[in-house]
Amino acid sequence: MSAEREQRGDGAVVSTLNPAQPQEAGGTIPELVIISGMSGAGRSTAAKCLEDLGWFVVDNLPPELIPTMVDLGARSQGNVARIAVVVDVRGRNFFDNLKGSLADLAAYNVARRIVFLEASDEALVRRFESVRRPHPLQGDGRIVDGIAAERDLLRELRGDADLVIDTSSLNVHELRAKLDAQFAGEEEPELRATVMSFGYKYGLPVDADLVVDCRFLPNPHWVPELRPYTGTSEEVSNYVFNQPGAKEFLDRYTELLQLIAAGYRREGKRYVTVAVGCTGGKHRSVAMSEKLARRLADGGVETVVVHRDMGRE
Repeated sequence: MSAEREQRGDGAVVSTLNPAQPQEAGGTIPELVIISGMSGAGRSTAAKCLEDLGWFVVDNLPPELIPTMVDLGARSQGNVARIAVVVDVRGRNFFDNLKGSLADLAAYNVARRIVFLEASDEALVRRFESVRRPHPLQGDGRIVDGIAAERDLLRELRGDADLVIDTSSLNVHELRAKLDAQFAGEEEPELRATVMSFGYKYGLPVDADLVVDCRFLPNPHWVPELRPYTGTSEEVSNYVFNQPGAKEFLDRYTELLQLIAAGYRREGKRYVTVAVGCTGGKHRSVAMSEKLARRLADGGVETVVVHRDMGRE
C-alpha cells in the first residue's frame, strides 16, 4: 500500500498485533489520534467532540490492540477513515504496552497524534469532590495521592504529546471549541499556533510550548487614562508599541518563531502554544499577542489568539 501525503500527516501502511508484513489490501489508511491525560481533565468530553466531528472513537481500548484497530480501519474500504482511541489509567494493566504499540505503528510509518489533557491539582480535586467519586489510583489514600501517582505514570506520554490542553479554567463548551478549532474541517494546515496572553500573577500556562515576558515594557496600568482599557484597544496598543524596544522585540521574536515553525514542520509537530506574559495579562501581553498572531498568520501559520486572564481584575 503506497503512502499518501495529507496536510494532517503521512498516510502509510499499518501493523497488526503480530505483523509479518504490512497491510497490502487496498483501502484508505485511517488517521489516528490517541486521547489521554489526567483523570478528570476532560477525556470524555474530548472523545464526544471528536465523535461529533465524524471520528470513530474507541474508549478505553487496551493499548496493545491499537495496531489491530488501525489495521481494521484500513480494511474498511474508507468507512473508517479517522480513528480516535482513548487511553487512560483505567486500563493500567495494559498501559505498559502503549509504548510498544506506538513503536509498532512507527515501524510501519503510521502517522499518529497524541492529545494530552492536563489540569491543575486543585481543579482535579475540585472535580472529583463535586461528583463524589474516588480517583482511580488513590486506593486507600487521598485524591491527591491518586493524582500524584497518575502524573508520574503519564509523565513520559505527556512529553511525547503533539497537543497539550490545560482544562483547569475551561468549561465543557470552551474545551469543545478548542478541539473544534484543531480537528474540524476536511483540511488541516501544516502548523496551527495558539498565541495566549496571560498574567504572571495568575501563574504560568501549563500547556505553553514557548513563554515570553513583556514586563520589560512600561505598564499602561499606571497611566490613568489607559487603565480601564485592554491591550485590544488602539489606545493601549499604540502606547505599548511606542515604547523603546517594543517594535524591535516584535520583529525579532517573529523571526525566531518563523525559524522554530520551520523546525516544527520538519519534525512533524502540528501544534504550538506561544504564551505572552505581563503582570496582569490585561495590557502589554494582550497587545503583543494580537500583533504577534497577525504576523504569524501573515507568514502562513493558522493562528488563534486567546487572552487567558483578560477581565479577571
